[in-house]
Amino acid sequence: MARPRIKDVARHAGVSEKTVSNVINDYAHVSDRTRTVVRASIEQLGYRVNLAGRHLRKGRTGIIALVVPELDIPYFAELARHVIREAEKCSLTVLIHQSGADRAHELAALAGFGSTFVDGIILSPLALTADDLRDRAGFPPTVLLGELLEEGADHVAIDNERAAREATRHLISLGRRTVLAVGGIDAPGLGTAEARTRGYRAALAEAGIAHDPAALVPVDSFRMPAGARAVARVLRDGVRFDALLCLNDQLALGALRTLYEHGVRVPEDVAVIGFDDVEGGRFSVPTLSTVAPDKAAVAKVAVQLLRRRIEEATDPDGGDPDGADPDGAELEGGDPEVARDGADPDAGRDGVVDGAGPGVQSPQDRIVAHRLVLRESTEGHEGR
Repeated sequence: MARPRIKDVARHAGVSEKTVSNVINDYAHVSDRTRTVVRASIEQLGYRVNLAGRHLRKGRTGIIALVVPELDIPYFAELARHVIREAEKCSLTVLIHQSGADRAHELAALAGFGSTFVDGIILSPLALTADDLRDRAGFPPTVLLGELLEEGADHVAIDNERAAREATRHLISLGRRTVLAVGGIDAPGLGTAEARTRGYRAALAEAGIAHDPAALVPVDSFRMPAGARAVARVLRDGVRFDALLCLNDQLALGALRTLYEHGVRVPEDVAVIGFDDVEGGRFSVPTLSTVAPDKAAVAKVAVQLLRRRIEEATDPDGGDPDGADPDGAELEGGDPEVARDGADPDAGRDGVVDGAGPGVQSPQDRIVAHRLVLRESTEGHEGR
């Protein structure tokens, strides 16, 4: 028996081949009834997508690269899981590359690793400069994650400055007046740490608390040992404080360990909040309050944007309409979402609203949701 083809599915379902293609590609602008009928025909006929043929016809490999600084940082590992999940929905394979926050490695990734085996790149840069990104002629389509290095590049992030301001406001609302920023950087740069430090300082200013440069606690990395060493240092120096804003959860988890070893009670003596909502913070003692970026939304919008750019690069006449429009993903405005521990972190909003229209032409700067998740390290056992 001949292998069923897309035209056989269309005839069986009583729709056009284009509609079958849209259902297979999970485009948004197909009615639920039509989607159900087409999927039933696919199942009955035993139709299977020929991915290799599809990609070759369009001049693509079906492979995208995700480039992150360090895979053993839990935030990036969790983000990679979401990117892979979103890419699979689009029949894309993800190559994961670890840059080590090294400029040469990031430049090599930006150039497509000197080859044509990836259709596009999702890149979380730490060492690149705006000048590195300015001339991308001949490079694969790229979507940047994290802080925006230049206007003119597709970009997905949370509002780090606003998130840090909200987290610091929460600490101040608990009556804490001496808040240290572990990992804080007093500099005008465009990095994530700089943005979070600006938000921290803005919250202090709003509360009428004078900024003390000594309240910025430097670290040599954003890992747990660095957080532990930094807090041990300020304790040894006799610095007085009643709260810690740690610029990621790894620093916060290290800080919790040092505070425990020195007999400092959390949150009774010192309240602690981190960033990223990694799994370890849900099982620490005490559990860790944190800023939770919507990692699923970051991944979804990044993959959608990259698909658009790949379509533009390989099919300038338009190709298949992409029903997943990232233009609805901006979630700025309104009050911050605050959650107590206990909710499924993978449930809830995906931060994306599908829209209509042709492929994206202008560069996109997408801000996705974040929320405060309040646990024992700021709320105590009664706050759960």
